[in-house]
Amino acid sequence: MDQQKIGTFLKELRKEKNITQDQLAEKMNVSRRTVSRWETGSNMPDLDILIDISEFYDVDLKEIFDGKRKEVPMDKETKETVLKVAEYSNDEKARIMKRLNMLFVVALIFVTVAIVVMFFVPVSDAIAGFVNGLCIGVGYGMIVIGVIITSRYARQIREFKLRLLGKTKTKE
Repeated sequence: MDQQKIGTFLKELRKEKNITQDQLAEKMNVSRRTVSRWETGSNMPDLDILIDISEFYDVDLKEIFDGKRKEVPMDKETKETVLKVAEYSNDEKARIMKRLNMLFVVALIFVTVAIVVMFFVPVSDAIAGFVNGLCIGVGYGMIVIGVIITSRYARQIREFKLRLLGKTKTKE
């Protein structure tokens, strides 16, 4: 899949409709900068937005992915399958975001406990020192994990982990 080619095709489609990036951004509920990134090929729209774009421009998803028009339109069954895949993808993203949210909430609780212990329990208390250190360590660790998971390097980290564990995927 050639993102530059797709971006050029999206730009051509927009110009055929004689609309600006701002107008398209408004219709797709994204920023103008996002539309610009799609058209330069530096970023791709999410699948659900791609479906909206294909309907708006009256082209098939295959045409968008190929970066050019084709003669035969996508059949209804294929379109329904793609819609189901998009729905699944959105559900999966929602589950991941829920887990990340929980991770950050727990981290916040640990850090809050550490702050309370730090300010309201005498410093000489060994147990308070241990609890404080534990809470700061766990909270900080969870925040670091959350940041790593949400970074753009998460996929590379997962692939590296799988290679270390000897569970590499075979590319066909």
